[in-house]
Amino acid sequence: MGCFECCIKCLGGVPYASLVATILCFSGVALFCGCGHVALTGTVAILESHFSKVTSDHAMLTDVIQLMQYVIYGIASFFFLYGIILLAEGFYTTSAVKELHSEFKTTICGRCISGMFVFLTYILGVAWLGVFGFSAVPVFLFYNMWSTCATMRSPMANLTNIDSICVDVRQYGIIPWNATPGKACGSTLGDICDTSEFYLSYHLYIVACAGAGATVIALIHFLMILSANWAYLKDASQMHAYQDIKMKEERELQDITSRSKECLNSYT
Repeated sequence: MGCFECCIKCLGGVPYASLVATILCFSGVALFCGCGHVALTGTVAILESHFSKVTSDHAMLTDVIQLMQYVIYGIASFFFLYGIILLAEGFYTTSAVKELHSEFKTTICGRCISGMFVFLTYILGVAWLGVFGFSAVPVFLFYNMWSTCATMRSPMANLTNIDSICVDVRQYGIIPWNATPGKACGSTLGDICDTSEFYLSYHLYIVACAGAGATVIALIHFLMILSANWAYLKDASQMHAYQDIKMKEERELQDITSRSKECLNSYT
């Protein structure tokens, strides 16, 4: 076999579906974790500077955000390993591997592991649907502030008193009702929308939400791949069992035929 034929045969053993799902999963998790971490830091800075100037008022929120940032570290590490494991499982169960290794046989343990990955990926997919919905909440809050600022600056609004237009973050439950000042009105609200922290955090939350959506799509893709691989392993196991029974029957038939010939020869 030449070098070109060997390369073609090796490329045929690559599970491209699992590879695409892995790349999409890594990209989505990286966007969600990286952008989400920076956006949370910017959110704390905005709250401390404009909405809750007393540290004790937002102490619990700060602790929750720090905890979420640590959770982000764990999510990134877990999905890096999980994506590699699923990619390796795709290499193992692809039909090209069966052609490369003629002695390819499945075991009960292998089928159980494949079924376990299907169940675990389903659970993670449901969990990431919740993460995707949760990541849309800060996008909605920042969009409300941005749209309010855009309305104040619009010449078609014909506003006589912009100080009456306010955004009160206390109504969202982010900070307690006794937090001071708790809201921003008029020109103060416009200055907040002009800050780099607001602009960066708003767009980072959008990217993080898109990353969570990409991760959901990747997990659905993985779920389809794993289900197909599990069915392939099940069919391969049944085929091997059928072949073993067939070989056993053929051997018995050969033994009976040989014995019959021996008896006939001895009689003759």
